Amino acid sequence: DGSVRLFDLRSLDHSTIIYESPEYQPMLRLAWNKQDPNYIAAVLAESQSIVILDVRLPSIPVTLLDTHTGVVNSVQWAPHSSCHMCSAADDAQALIWDLSTYPSPIQDPVLAYTGETEINTMQWSALQTDWVAVSFAKK
Repeated sequence: DGSVRLFDLRSLDHSTIIYESPEYQPMLRLAWNKQDPNYIAAVLAESQSIVILDVRLPSIPVTLLDTHTGVVNSVQWAPHSSCHMCSAADDAQALIWDLSTYPSPIQDPVLAYTGETEINTMQWSALQTDWVAVSFAKK
């Protein structure tokens, strides 16, 4: 239904709506910040943007990251930092974002990698935190 909801596992009859997408556009991906559990990154289906949500402020996105020029396929928070995340998209780019400047607007990523073609998925290494793996085409 295009919403992000929090459920209390002790009582699944009720939920708290954290965010509802415009025109009830379906959600494609969610990533929870493991260093600061108040933040969730959400990607809408067929969207070029990433919505950053704060569970303490329901219904209002913290910020919108909209630098990608292709559909976002993957998003993940850094395992070692509460303010860094990576996104990958059909524009053949993997972008690393620094959200530490919030509430100031976040306009550009701090690092960009351009692949040969659309990036399907990415994974940030939990052990070697300087490494991010991406997959595209058959690579």
